[in-house]
Amino acid sequence: MEEIFVDSNVFLRFYVEDDEPQGAAAEKLFRMSAQKEVELITGPPVFFEVAWTLKVWAKWPNEKILEALQSMTAIPNMKILDKDTVIEAITLAQESRQEFADAYIAATARGRGAKVATFNKKHFVKLGSNLYPLSDKK
Repeated sequence: MEEIFVDSNVFLRFYVEDDEPQGAAAEKLFRMSAQKEVELITGPPVFFEVAWTLKVWAKWPNEKILEALQSMTAIPNMKILDKDTVIEAITLAQESRQEFADAYIAATARGRGAKVATFNKKHFVKLGSNLYPLSDKK
């Protein structure tokens, strides 16, 4: 079966529906995957790009962005690189009402038993991260 790595713009055309021919092509690709005609692959950078573009360009609220990311994980016959961490990050972001990128960092650290070094403590506390005590004093 042919493997195809799916870039963020394919998902974006599907979700934003701003270009009908490209949106239809994306939908067709996802149907082909569901019918096991192709095997789709994507990874964390695509999730970051989709989340960022939906926030900044499309002006979607965080809740709707996370729903889109979650639906990406449910596309039949789609392999997601680092899937467990991606899914945990989406869940963490939904539960804490934080953005996907911070939740992905928190989920990655948690999975490795690592602390998070950040000056953005407020968000990571909401994500349940174990923080490394940085001092912002000289």
